[in-house]
Amino acid sequence: MSSVVARNSRTLFPDIYNPQKQRRTSTFRKPLRQNICTGLLCAGFHRSFAQLFALLQRWEEAEAHPHKLETLQSFLARAETAERAGQYGEVYENHLCLARFFTESEDEWLKHHFFQLALQSARKLKIDSGKREAEANLHIGQIYFVKGQLELAQEHYEEFYHMTLGREWQDTSGRSHHECSCEELGRVYTLLAERLLQKQDCELSIKMLTKAYEMAKESGDSGPKGKAAYRLGLAYQSIGDHTTAKQFLGVYKDISTAREDMDNLGRAYGAIAKSLESSGKQTEAVQYLEKFAEISMSNKQDRNLEKAYTYLGSILNSRVQYDESYVYFKHAYEIACNMASVSRLQKAQVRVGTSHALSMLQAYYKHIEISRRHSIQKIIMWKEKRQDNFIEAM
Repeated sequence: MSSVVARNSRTLFPDIYNPQKQRRTSTFRKPLRQNICTGLLCAGFHRSFAQLFALLQRWEEAEAHPHKLETLQSFLARAETAERAGQYGEVYENHLCLARFFTESEDEWLKHHFFQLALQSARKLKIDSGKREAEANLHIGQIYFVKGQLELAQEHYEEFYHMTLGREWQDTSGRSHHECSCEELGRVYTLLAERLLQKQDCELSIKMLTKAYEMAKESGDSGPKGKAAYRLGLAYQSIGDHTTAKQFLGVYKDISTAREDMDNLGRAYGAIAKSLESSGKQTEAVQYLEKFAEISMSNKQDRNLEKAYTYLGSILNSRVQYDESYVYFKHAYEIACNMASVSRLQKAQVRVGTSHALSMLQAYYKHIEISRRHSIQKIIMWKEKRQDNFIEAM
């Protein structure tokens, strides 16, 4: 009887004398982060414990993400095991896996941290000619670029560029690492140039845009090269160097023509026309603007067409060709009526009204100068009726 009671009591009550069961029970009472840290220590992964503990000091929400904690524990332990064996390639891959694992916006700092660790381990690797180190610099540069820390991004992208120079390395999609480095550097140089331009530092801005253009040329892709040439042309245009501006805008025009890119071709004609007009070559400017208008019309690009007509009207107005100017301003106004922009419409109204008045004024002055009976009667008739066909009536 007593043996039966004893047997039943062991099934009903926990065995408080079994230390293994005590440990198992304590894991359910302690926080997950503590269990994971303890697990790393018990398994002898002291460096992994130190790394994880340091991260947890900054990561208050860690307890709410058990999967992330368990993933950290697993890959940190693997990385430490590989490091002990001198397998720095494996160390790099484990840190890289962790960096790519953290994809959510609130985990950006963790992504950055593990890309930094990947770079450190890649620098210890001597058997891949620096390929992994180059890739790690690319990843860190991209992190800084997203954060808007362009100078730091530039530093890592330039390191990536120099390490890929003369190499035939490719990523998993088959894209050349060096081509990628040129593209990334071009983007950084362009944004740095825009910042400098906002600070009115045109000289340094042009230097940066020149670097971006050189990177675009080196990449071998004509699309980025054309856009870089366009930006550089506009920069030279802004400081009054229209000769150099036309040189780069000409490159943009040629590339757009070769690519049959009508939108960019029209933009090129418009920009070249501006430089020609500023250089006093108004006849050539009008020819380019007419091409701009023709391309914009054929591609149904109303915004560009309105811009072309407005610019044509302005040039003809400056040449005292008020009748022709009025025609173009009227076309621009008609387009603006169908655009969802009050400011554009108001400006178009002022231009067409002013040009119409100047056009009518010419005819009015002509009849005043003639000063004959018939001319005076025409003027009086116009003043009484104020019809829009005053010019024709004259």
